[in-house]
Amino acid sequence: MYITITAQKMGGNYSKSSADFVSYLEKENQNLEQEDMEHFFNQYGDEISAEEVVREIDGNTAKLEKHEPRFYSITVSPSKYELKRLQNPSEDLQKYTREIMKDYVASFNREINGRPITIDDIKYYAKIEHQRTFKGTDFQIKENQLYATKILQLKTEIRNVQDGRTEGNVKKLEKEIGKLEREAPNQQNGKRIVQGMPKEGNQSHIHIIVSRKDASNKFSLSPGSKYKASDVELNGKTVKRGFDRDGFFTKAEKTFDKTFDYQRNFAETYKARKDFIKNPKIYFASLMKLPTNEKALAFKIMGKSGIPMMPSIPIAQAQVAMKIFNRLRRGAEVAIKSSSIGI
Repeated sequence: MYITITAQKMGGNYSKSSADFVSYLEKENQNLEQEDMEHFFNQYGDEISAEEVVREIDGNTAKLEKHEPRFYSITVSPSKYELKRLQNPSEDLQKYTREIMKDYVASFNREINGRPITIDDIKYYAKIEHQRTFKGTDFQIKENQLYATKILQLKTEIRNVQDGRTEGNVKKLEKEIGKLEREAPNQQNGKRIVQGMPKEGNQSHIHIIVSRKDASNKFSLSPGSKYKASDVELNGKTVKRGFDRDGFFTKAEKTFDKTFDYQRNFAETYKARKDFIKNPKIYFASLMKLPTNEKALAFKIMGKSGIPMMPSIPIAQAQVAMKIFNRLRRGAEVAIKSSSIGI
């Protein structure tokens, strides 16, 4: 499960309205029949219009400073293993969204009128999407970049020859292009993966737009707070503050496992992925203690996540694993960024 929480972009040419973001989330509905469209929903309502989402989010911004974001975007991307567990991606992910938004409010160390925050205190809207395209940050695009550059150069040469600016053999240049297309390391359905190409397989994921202000438009609730959940003394009073991101990501995993009876592998856990980057010795020590089958699956999952690994890793030998760690870590950092792991 890969989750990110992103603040609305402010300043410059960015609009203060949520309209552009909501319009972006409507892109998959273009050219679809009404019954095939995915609509916005919230905790209690279905088939909410984009116009209502914009109106409600933009109208819930009382007393916010110019530099403060009006909303936050939460993206929830189940792995292909998790998606296989779903019977109906649209219905199941809608159900899951409503459960993890309870986890979201529980991760605030705040009170409203002397009581803990509840799901009814936030204003959010969500939408399920089923398509993804390759982005420039994806490791497949980066690894193919050298080939893409050479192909572009050859295509420029061909145009120059065809326009009479230079001399050359067009057929020979086209043959070189074909060779490069085939040799590019990352292919999909026999074609070189390029930026903007739709990703194959089940790509269902969730987009959530949540207002910075609570539902009453009186209190500010920021999941982007620099403070983790903590209690501090302020003017002689104990004040609660902060948002526990680690807690939210962990709860979201457990909620998925409970909701869909999912048996999560070590490599899929938020804690393991975090240790992989920040505490490698702890990560590998935990990995090598796993039963052989679980260990093998963990390495398989790591490879499928886009982490470049050696063709064969003796999974029973911790020393070998540690020798390739630097390579794994570089790959993991790319994969985490492109896959939106919220660490």
